[in-house]
Amino acid sequence: MKFFIDTANLDQIREAQERGVLDGVTTNPSLMAKEGITGKENIMNHYKAICEIVDGDVSAEVIATDFEGMVREGEELAALNPQIVVKLPMIKDGIKACKYFSDKGVKTNVTLVFSAGQALIAAKAGATYMSPFIGRLDDVSTDGLGLISEIRLIYDNYGFKTQILAASIRHTMHIMDCAKIGADVMTGPLKAIDGLLNHPLTDIGLAKFLADFKKGN
Repeated sequence: MKFFIDTANLDQIREAQERGVLDGVTTNPSLMAKEGITGKENIMNHYKAICEIVDGDVSAEVIATDFEGMVREGEELAALNPQIVVKLPMIKDGIKACKYFSDKGVKTNVTLVFSAGQALIAAKAGATYMSPFIGRLDDVSTDGLGLISEIRLIYDNYGFKTQILAASIRHTMHIMDCAKIGADVMTGPLKAIDGLLNHPLTDIGLAKFLADFKKGN
């Protein structure tokens, strides 16, 4: 499973990169605004800065909702760095734009997916990544993990190459559950990734090793 961090905060991205397990970054206009990044030039420069920190793919989301606008913005984003993945909404023109970019060899991420049918359409359009939002489904009493399982079955049935990017990850168990059912990628906060490191028996064992070492010296 690939680990992506979902943020526009450069300090958190650097910290995640230093862990040695980071595979990429996802971000969006809301996360940019949260960091006070506004205006086209500043946003473009911020994407460049993210690409300088990480080695893997960086999803950069278009603002337009029409085909021509998405193509225009997507081409500008893709030109920034080969690491850029053009992030497109799961709407009719978004799928059309996905096919356009896929045919040109530009990596894409179809986002805001909430059903297996939407995931199937994204794969048919050649999406590199497809992002089901499991946390948001959980928020409305719908089985987000069940959706991942359905999509995994469909993709495996037909050999689709589109990667399942589990988004809206809220906590560490979301990561583990997604890994068990075969999500290719997860994107979430650094604290959820760091949660995988923690276990009380590790802390107890380390404390004992150190105490025994001090006794012998």
